Amino acid sequence: MESGNSYCHAVSELEDNHIHKMYHDHHYGFPIKNDNELFERLVLEINQAGLSWTTILRKQEYFRKAYDGFEIDKVAQYQEMDIARLLSDSGIIRNRLKINAAIYNAKVLQGIQKEYGSFYQWLEHHHPLTKEEWTTLFKKTFHFTGGEIVNEFLMSTGYLPGSHVFDCPIYQKTIQAGAAWSRE
Repeated sequence: MESGNSYCHAVSELEDNHIHKMYHDHHYGFPIKNDNELFERLVLEINQAGLSWTTILRKQEYFRKAYDGFEIDKVAQYQEMDIARLLSDSGIIRNRLKINAAIYNAKVLQGIQKEYGSFYQWLEHHHPLTKEEWTTLFKKTFHFTGGEIVNEFLMSTGYLPGSHVFDCPIYQKTIQAGAAWSRE
């Protein structure tokens, strides 16, 4: 089956060099195997709550710098002075609950890495689950991971279908890249 040329509605009117269109075409729905990149996506999805995704994409480089490149081991060691630094960083979302969630989740990921070898392997171990089962698992495991955050994280990393409409030219590329939902 060949997909068509009808882009997903969210980006259909955007210029090719628009940050959201570039994300859509090169990242959204594509599998990620690197734990720090998975952690980055989780932190960004958490920070997107209540905001537009384009806002988060525009701040992504600031987030990377503020959170030490999303190195799980570094973020897990953050103390009060790091929280204060993040709360005063105008380049990122300055929300104490979201910052605390990033630090807590980094610590949880260290435990997951010890038990499963990696965050990626943990996701693979639990795949496939329904959206509801994933949400329950994430809520039990991580902080600040409600249904919409979990759904977007899993769609954006290829674990749940729905990141692209069938006619979108990127749909087939996510399958070719090995999106987990397409392996079911």
